[in-house]
Order: sequence, then structure tokens, then C-alpha cells
Amino acid sequence: MSEYITMQEIDEARDAINLQTALKPEIGIVLGSGLGDFANSVENPVIIPTNEIPHWPVSTVAGHKGHLVIGMIKQKPVIVLQGRTHFYEGHSISRIGFPIRVMQRLGIQTLILTNAAGGINSNFSAGDLMILTDHIALAGMTGSNPLVGPNLDEFGPRFPDMSKTYTPELIALAQQISDENRLGCQNGVYVWLSGPSFETAAEIRFLRAIGADAVGMSTVPEAIVASHGGLRVLGISGITNKVDPDGTNMASHEEVLAAGKTIVPKLITLLNAVLAKL
Repeated sequence: MSEYITMQEIDEARDAINLQTALKPEIGIVLGSGLGDFANSVENPVIIPTNEIPHWPVSTVAGHKGHLVIGMIKQKPVIVLQGRTHFYEGHSISRIGFPIRVMQRLGIQTLILTNAAGGINSNFSAGDLMILTDHIALAGMTGSNPLVGPNLDEFGPRFPDMSKTYTPELIALAQQISDENRLGCQNGVYVWLSGPSFETAAEIRFLRAIGADAVGMSTVPEAIVASHGGLRVLGISGITNKVDPDGTNMASHEEVLAAGKTIVPKLITLLNAVLAKL
């Protein structure tokens, strides 16, 4: 398999999915670690294991089932990725954007990205939801940008603007819904690290100093690819743990998955209301 994805591979995956369903999704949703239960909200679902889709990068991480779920939520046709892939799993950085490219070729116009994240902002608590207002692509800034390689002109320009990666209207809508439902959503900047090791205390102090509110190992490559393709993007982090800069709070993946169970009910309320109003 080539390091860089091609239009032929993207369209072969799209065609394989179209053989399974005639539904034309308008909204794509990517579910992060421990958040996969939201896929149970899909009505009359068509469930496709992603390892049966040509060229699709396979997820190997606990809490990521590796299913593509297509159906209806709040009378909106959706395609839900129940289990994403990550750069640290060994896929090329170009491959991480493959699912988003395929979703766009299937017809989506809006992408909702969710993740589990560590809270850096001292005002955050485990169990909070954070609406992404911006991101810091730290791994991308050091060479691992998903747009590296031949540009796919069918999607966007060689040098895309990223000043409004997360759509202001969607941020405002999510905040309005949070206020109406008393969800207490935070707003903030998400920083993407390549992983899979969690951060040192010194790294957390550095991330806080550069303006990060939450930290994780996903989402940003997908957001970059989506923005390059002209999609509207909403990002939501589930804060699974507070990351202390003094190094006293040790993180674990088990903690992330356990926290997801408390975050999912709030996430379902938020996403269902967002989908209803789109």
C-alpha cells in the first residue's frame, strides 16, 4: 500500500460502501475513544466493518470498534465512524485522512469530530465537554501534516487556509444547545500530539504555556483534511482526566475509556440537538 492516498483508492472505497446502501449521507461523525456508543442512536443502521472496505486503514486500539454505521439520526442521513485510526498505530499520516476523503466523496457537507482528551485548562474537570474553537497541530508543525504528498486538486488547493478550520456558526450552535440543556460545555484549543505515550509534566507545562486547553492524539489530521476539502467542521472533546503540570496525575487508557461512559450521555444530548437543527 502506497504511503499517499489516491483518488482511485478513495473512489474504490466509496463504491464499495455504495454497494451496501442507497442512503446518501449529508453529515459525517467520527467517534473517539470510549464514545462509540453514540452509534447506537442511528436508526435503521447499515453496519460495515471497515476492514472490509478497500484501502481503509484498520483501527487496532481498544475502544475503537472499526465500524462504519450509515443511517438516520433526527431525520438526517448520517455516516458514523465507530472507531478511528491514529498516526501512532503505524499508518502513514496521509492514510489518517482517508476516511474523511471517502465521506466527502459519498456526499457529506458537514463533519463532526469527537475525541477523548486530557484537560490542561485548570478550570476544566473530568466529564466536561469542550467545543473546539481552534487547534494546535504540534505534530503537523513538525512534519506530520496529512496534506504532505501529492495534492488532491479535486478536494482543495495546495496551500489551504486554516484560520477558520472549525466553523464559527457550528461553534455558536453547539454553545447555544449547551446553554439550553445546561450541559456546561467549555470552549477551548485542542493540541494534537502524535502519541502513543502520554505527556511528561514538562510537556504539559509547555502546552499550557502555548495556549492549549486540552490535549489528545487524534482529530486534528481529520480536521485539516476536511477543511482542505471545504467541509464545515465541528469538534468536541470529552475531557476524561485533568492533566496536572506537576506530574502527580498519571494517565491511562483505561481511565479514558471509563470516563467515556459518563461523557456519552451528555455527548448524545448535544449531538442529537445539533443534528436536529442542522
